[in-house]
Amino acid sequence: MFEWLGISHLIELSGTEWIVGFFTPLAVFVAFYVAQFVLPARRVPGYVNDAATGEPRSYRLNGILVFALMLALWAVAPFGFERDWFYRSTIPAVIGGTFFSGVIATWAFLSQSARSEKGHETNWFVAWWHGRAMEHWLFGDRVDLKMYLYVVGGTMLTLNALSGAYFHHHYVQDLGLEPNPGIYVYAGFFTFYIFDYFVFERVQLYTYDLIHENLGFKLIWGGLLIYGWLYILPMWGMAVHPYPGFSSTFTNIWLAVMVVLFLFGWSISRGGNLQKYWFKRWPDRKFLGLIEQRYIEAGDRKILYSGFWGAARHFNYMGEGFLALSVALVFMQPANLWAWTYMIFIVSLFTWRQFQDDAVCEEKYGAEKWAEYKARVKYRLFPGIY
Repeated sequence: MFEWLGISHLIELSGTEWIVGFFTPLAVFVAFYVAQFVLPARRVPGYVNDAATGEPRSYRLNGILVFALMLALWAVAPFGFERDWFYRSTIPAVIGGTFFSGVIATWAFLSQSARSEKGHETNWFVAWWHGRAMEHWLFGDRVDLKMYLYVVGGTMLTLNALSGAYFHHHYVQDLGLEPNPGIYVYAGFFTFYIFDYFVFERVQLYTYDLIHENLGFKLIWGGLLIYGWLYILPMWGMAVHPYPGFSSTFTNIWLAVMVVLFLFGWSISRGGNLQKYWFKRWPDRKFLGLIEQRYIEAGDRKILYSGFWGAARHFNYMGEGFLALSVALVFMQPANLWAWTYMIFIVSLFTWRQFQDDAVCEEKYGAEKWAEYKARVKYRLFPGIY
């Protein structure tokens, strides 16, 4: 089966390597926790209020330092570490990481109150899956578990992409073939994407997961394993394929177009999230000094409907879709289904999630005000189409 899928190279591990691969995520989780705990951080207030004090929760943010440290360690490769290890050990790491995510979720479940901030759930499995509480702090308020998930997941996404590119380079050259430059651009996409995330780490404090999601297995596994290891799913099937042999002129033009497409999608996604963050902090200031912040009053809440959020109700998700399209095409092998796996996942995720967002917003703002917003902003994702 693995041969048919084109990923037999991912199971060519010795027995010892399978065991080490299984425990690699545990070592990663511990290393990241120590780094986030020890490295200096700036403390900022978030959007979510502390139930005990009624004041905004305070967060220690040092994701950019953790990211830089881990990339430096990967590049230096101390103690005989192999730079392609994260990629080569992907399958046992996903198995082990899922197990250890379950352990973390069970620990969080048992240490949370039986009554969540959204009510209480009598079915223990549903409560374990979704979580009982929205927040969980470690060592007082020094490490927030939600932000820890995204520091680990985001950084490991970059490290896994770079590890896969390193594997590809040497694997293809050892066969006497030419590496695919699209693989390197692909790794560059995610390195930039995650670097940008950490530059704007504070914006994450104003997003859906931090505000609405409980801390259960779904969020923990998603943040650590899906984000960190499985977002590079296209690499599983593409890393062993050499350069498809197009002319250098075609290749340069194609990759340049993919970079433009990637930046187009990124600018919509980043711009939308940044405008929402700006609006929640300074609702009466023009976004970037240019875009008037128009909104609907809904009691003590406000619904933004200008700029990015006047184009479509979930315009930032459309940006993620274009970004994912550039990822699918950057390999220059559009007939290979592996190239499309990330886009299929992202489009499926955000198509489903925008319906969930609508339900949450209707409850949050009231059916009448949400209907008024939908009348002003008619399209869900793609202006003029959907």
